[in-house]
Amino acid sequence: MTEPLDVAGLQRRLVEFAAARDWQPYHTPKNLAAALSVEASELLEIFQWLTPEESARVMSDPGAAHRVTDEVADVLAYLLQLCATLGIDPLAALAAKIDRNERRFPVPGSGGSAEA
Repeated sequence: MTEPLDVAGLQRRLVEFAAARDWQPYHTPKNLAAALSVEASELLEIFQWLTPEESARVMSDPGAAHRVTDEVADVLAYLLQLCATLGIDPLAALAAKIDRNERRFPVPGSGGSAEA
């Protein structure tokens, strides 16, 4: 039976998957960051020569949609593994980054400053 879809549960599954295959020695921060970059590049490759309009419709083609979905999953998997290895809570990191961006880039006309 599969665990409910939550970040911690998915991270546990990824750790268990790697451990069962003795892959931990290869899952260093450097290697995981490199793998993340490669997978992000594979995602970009799908969109490389598409016009903006074609890229907006990419999910309407079942073959392309499957490729995009797989590459998104690969990117997320390596990001979650990197976070687990480094002890980063990805949701807390994202929330903190959004908070900082809201301060750095206030809504136009709100009286704030865009300077950091």
